[in-house]
Amino acid sequence: MELLDVVDEKDRITGKILDRETIHENGLWHRQATCWIMNKEGKLLFQKRSKLKSHNPSKWSRTGGHIDAGEEVLDGIIREIKEEIGVNIPKEKLKLIQKEPFEKEYINKKTKHRYWAYDYFTIVDYKLSDYTMQKEEVDDLKYISIEEMEELKKKNNSEYTFVKWENVEEIIEMLKKIRKEKLGF
Repeated sequence: MELLDVVDEKDRITGKILDRETIHENGLWHRQATCWIMNKEGKLLFQKRSKLKSHNPSKWSRTGGHIDAGEEVLDGIIREIKEEIGVNIPKEKLKLIQKEPFEKEYINKKTKHRYWAYDYFTIVDYKLSDYTMQKEEVDDLKYISIEEMEELKKKNNSEYTFVKWENVEEIIEMLKKIRKEKLGF
C-alpha cells in the first residue's frame, strides 16, 4: 500500500497520511515529481508506461511518480528514477525547473487528481542499454529530440502523456534553453 502525505492547496503538509487510492477517490492534494532526463546528444528519455497501469497505460511519458509520506520531494524523484529505470542520479545533478498545482478529474474512474507537480531536469551519459526497466511500471524506453516532441504536440499525438499538453510549448522552450546553456546547441 502506497502511503502519501496530504498537502493543502498551497503545498503545505497537513499532517494527514493516507493511502494513494483514498487520496485520489477524495480529490485530496498530494505531491508528484517527474524528471526530464536528457542525454549528451540533447535527446529526452521517454518510458512507455506498463499496459497494467490504471492511468495512461501504454503511453509514453517521462520518469516520475508519487512522493511517499515523510519523503522529501528530491529524494522521491531519485527513488522513482532508481525504481523505474534502474539508475542513480545524484541530488546535485537534478535541477527543479517547474513546480505547479495540477487538477484533473477522471470521470470513468470516478477520481479527481489534485497534486503539486514538481518537474526536475538532468543530463546523463547513459545509453538505452544502461537502464533496467521495472517491469510493473515500464514496458519500453527511447530517446527523442525536442524537435520530435514539438511534432508530437502539433499532431496532438495520443500515444504520449505529459502533465498537460496545453502548456507543453512552455516546457519545450524551457528545455531548448537548458539544452543551449548546458550542451551548446
